[in-house]
Amino acid sequence: MNIHEYQAKAILREFGVPVPRGIAAFTTADAEKAANELGGPVWVVKAQIHAGGRGKAGGVKVVKSIAEVKREAERMLGAILVTHQTGPHGRQVRRVYIEEGSAIEREYYLSALVDRSTSRVAFVTSTEGGMDIEEVAHKTPDKIVSFSVDPATGFMPHHARRVALAKDMSLLEINPLVVTKSGQLICLDAKISFDDNALYRHADVMALRDINEEDEKEIEASRHDLNYVALDGTIGCMVNGAGLAMATMDIIKLYGETPANFLDVGGSATKEKVAAAFKIITSDHNVKGILINIFGGIMKCDVIADGVVAAVKEVGLRVPLVVRLEGTNVELGKKIIAQSNLNVTSADDLDDAAQKIVAAVKHSQ
Repeated sequence: MNIHEYQAKAILREFGVPVPRGIAAFTTADAEKAANELGGPVWVVKAQIHAGGRGKAGGVKVVKSIAEVKREAERMLGAILVTHQTGPHGRQVRRVYIEEGSAIEREYYLSALVDRSTSRVAFVTSTEGGMDIEEVAHKTPDKIVSFSVDPATGFMPHHARRVALAKDMSLLEINPLVVTKSGQLICLDAKISFDDNALYRHADVMALRDINEEDEKEIEASRHDLNYVALDGTIGCMVNGAGLAMATMDIIKLYGETPANFLDVGGSATKEKVAAAFKIITSDHNVKGILINIFGGIMKCDVIADGVVAAVKEVGLRVPLVVRLEGTNVELGKKIIAQSNLNVTSADDLDDAAQKIVAAVKHSQ
């Protein structure tokens, strides 16, 4: 789960990390009030969206009067900000952050994140702060230093390790970390992501969630406890089991198309849960075909079939649908689909299913 910059700084402030004073604003009037409260003489108006690259896109402005604060806040609020991380569709700005200005002497980069390949917390640092770290890595990789923390010994002293464990962060990025002309060390920007599997431990963090910044389909999936991630492809996938889901996505790519989502309905899905999953897939207008690939172990094929039939009867079927069922109650599942009179193509195995859905999508284009 991601949060906004001003929320990230509030969390850092809890741990005694130095950050500039600032106030979030949802209206132009709020922005003017915040500027007066902070006092100037220099303010920074920052658009708050869950994406980097805001400065280059016009979402961060340094101003020297309250009138300019009002003007920039009015320009940003409600506008669509397009950065290299949002994609061409951009994100709508619904709140801005009014922050006191800082007299910057030097800028650095600092981040801490979970390195899943080593099961350790990795730190990345650079003298080249205030710019895209990816660009630094590409052009001057020697200016980036990274190291990981052995969980047996921890970070010395224990400050960074304490922050990571206390809040279950998966990413903490400070860019830039600045030294001011008076010699103060200040976190001028902050980006934090949290492990959503640990949010049940942190009601205070969960309260920071801004669903306006999330994909509507992913929000709906979370309501039904579905493992769903929206992708950019054309073939919607419904699978049970993460490994089988990854294999299904790979074989779709092998035959020349791309998956529109990762969707694992799990081993304990109900008819209602399957129906909800199908509706989420069909709500994606990029989907040109659907592949249902179920290997029934704990999950029963007839439950999948019932859910799919119920969902199709409710929302209709506007794209080709290929279903591959195998395992527990497979014959009953196939019978339910066959007797539904739906326009569904059956497949014998995963390879057969992938070829059929790719061929159907290409034929319909």
